Amino acid sequence: MALDRVLLAAPRGWCAGVDRAVDIVERALDLFGPPVYVRKQIVHNRHVVEGLERRGAIFVDEVDEVPEGSLCILSAHGSAPSVYETAERRNLRLIDATCPLVTKVHVEAIRFRKRERTIILIGHAGHEEVEGTMGQAPERTILVQDTEEAERVEVPDPDNVSYITQTTLSVDDTKDILATLRRRFPNISGPTKSDICYATTNRQAAVKVLADRAPLVLVIGAPNSSNSKRMVEVARQCGAASYLIEDETQIDPAWLDGITDVGLSSSASAPEWLVDRVLDYLNAAEVEEVRVVDEDVSFPLPREVAASRS
Repeated sequence: MALDRVLLAAPRGWCAGVDRAVDIVERALDLFGPPVYVRKQIVHNRHVVEGLERRGAIFVDEVDEVPEGSLCILSAHGSAPSVYETAERRNLRLIDATCPLVTKVHVEAIRFRKRERTIILIGHAGHEEVEGTMGQAPERTILVQDTEEAERVEVPDPDNVSYITQTTLSVDDTKDILATLRRRFPNISGPTKSDICYATTNRQAAVKVLADRAPLVLVIGAPNSSNSKRMVEVARQCGAASYLIEDETQIDPAWLDGITDVGLSSSASAPEWLVDRVLDYLNAAEVEEVRVVDEDVSFPLPREVAASRS
């Protein structure tokens, strides 16, 4: 294997919501000591989760698994109201690590529910963010996953429909779904600003540039990460071969046969040290950073962990 060049996407890696969520768990461990319980994976990356487990974080599927009165952190993907209700009954000390951009979608769902509108949620069934968002107005929300479902969806009143979306969708696929919904429901309303988060949009834009310049694009991420999988799909739609890898051990040398240039990016839940490991493995003669846009977004920490580390 003798690579001439790795084209390294910028921006890549952790978004502000992931950085905040991981920081919350780390600060909670510093301030309160282990164990700290976390509902679901704090972010969708096993390397991050395993690192926090080594420090004393305990990950559970639901809050009813947490001992009564214990400290529990809710993951970045958001939770349904029923989760908070269960936590209150169990007298848990909650710290909410929900990404503020997911909270924005929850607020929209509540607003449309209060206006008694049917809510079409564009997203992927089974994803934790979708489950949390649907929980804001379960009796009024219909999940639509693709253009075929958008063509078939039926609503009680076609003139009283609103839409919201998962934050980590394919930008291009979502445009197609929205075009179908707007054709079928001309009076449909939606958020004033796209629900797809800045980091998802920026990383997909960067992957498009990589796919235009390299025949192979590798995306570092997790198989249960929506934004990771969408990045791979975008690269393939642009004509490049593309694979999702959790780390350098999942690279098949056969992918690199006859390849001189490789595009490399990482999803919003993948830490930069994994990028370094993959770069070391690829051992290219040159690494060229391909900067598409600058990011300077940050979110404040919740008051429970805003104090400085000891």
